[in-house]
Amino acid sequence: MPEPCLEGFREDVVPVARIGDPSVELEQAAAVFGVRAMSLSKWMRRTDIDTAAQLETTGHDSVELRKARRQIKLIVLENEILCRGAAHLTAANLLG
Repeated sequence: MPEPCLEGFREDVVPVARIGDPSVELEQAAAVFGVRAMSLSKWMRRTDIDTAAQLETTGHDSVELRKARRQIKLIVLENEILCRGAAHLTAANLLG
């Protein structure tokens, strides 16, 4: 069984393999790095999945952030209305 590669090695190999000459086959690129073509293919697929998951999370987070900002604005407005009402009632009780 081959020795497992370090995570940093994988992170370095995948981008270099992607930017290489398109005419170079995966087997040739893997041979240059001293890994099996299947391993390189799996690493590239895993990187694609991780990148897509990060982008999806970012999109989901921005939707939640917009909702939270809307709720904050509404709560601040409600608080201002309640403060004005309380001030009005306090002034009416002092005068009255």
